[in-house]
Amino acid sequence: MTLAWINRIATAVPPHDIHAAFVEFGRDTLTDWHKRLLFDRMAKMSDIEHRYAIFEPGPKPRDQVLDATGFYRRGAFPSTAARMALYEPHALDLSMRAVAKLDVDPSGITHLIVASCTGFSAPGLDFQIMRAAGLPDSTQRTIVGFMGCFAAVNALKIADQIVRADPDSRVLVVNLELSSLHLQEDFQDVPKMLSFLLFADGAAATLVTADPVGIALGRFQATIIPRSHDLITWHIGDTGFQMHLSGQVPGRIRRWLPEHGPALLPPEPPELWAVHAGGRSILDSVQQGLKLAPDALRFSREVLRDYGNMSSATLMFVLQKILDDPDARGPGMAMAFGPGLTVETFAFVRP
Repeated sequence: MTLAWINRIATAVPPHDIHAAFVEFGRDTLTDWHKRLLFDRMAKMSDIEHRYAIFEPGPKPRDQVLDATGFYRRGAFPSTAARMALYEPHALDLSMRAVAKLDVDPSGITHLIVASCTGFSAPGLDFQIMRAAGLPDSTQRTIVGFMGCFAAVNALKIADQIVRADPDSRVLVVNLELSSLHLQEDFQDVPKMLSFLLFADGAAATLVTADPVGIALGRFQATIIPRSHDLITWHIGDTGFQMHLSGQVPGRIRRWLPEHGPALLPPEPPELWAVHAGGRSILDSVQQGLKLAPDALRFSREVLRDYGNMSSATLMFVLQKILDDPDARGPGMAMAFGPGLTVETFAFVRP
């Protein structure tokens, strides 16, 4: 039986570390000192030290503008059209930085899968990457769009099916997210401000083939946590894409996993875990719900600390860390959550 393998992964982030600037911007715009104290405390507890964005932090004081160009200015946040005008060039640039680092022979690529939920255009990012990377015009292209944080699993699932059906296939998977384009001006709503505190920009390029090198992909599974469809929502508004991330999500995951999580696990107990780094509370919920060892989610926690939540690109950063660690060997389990509340998983093996 043919197996699909993640041969290698390359990642890229924009040059600007926006995290400290955003924390200052957020606290400086909160007029209620109780809310400021809550925001400061939660920011410190986030376990995030760096997040990268296409925007360069603006000058201090940051109570009026977040970035150097004034794209985000209090009282005059940009329209969806203005945000999408930035998505097109920056999405291609960041994607190509990851593709260039992957260093694949473009003439050998048969399929291109692009996952992105933070922007749209036509001809889309898939077409633009095909041309910029010098892929053949015959490259079969697929877009996985607007699925949120678990889109990485769906993109790999498609690549897995392609390679299993035709072992000669060579699939390039690109995950690109510019979450910084969708900041909303809800500065007195602390829960919304805290959700903005998580997200960042990032890209990953992955080569999936039948060559037995890297990480072997196993069984993919998907399920839904009941009565949770309204906890994560993502709608296109007049001022960008408007996300709702309920504070109930971690608790719902933590309560659901003890009963239903074991059915998702492969027969051989996982030694490696690649869990989408959606936030500290999400990782804590998975760890508690599945009764994992203290260091089981170390790769995910490192990605959260160094990059924040880059939506669909995040899981690929975690898998890259596993590939880069010569001691990370054995059976593994990947898991991601998103709108629905959908749980997407797959087993893998790092020989």
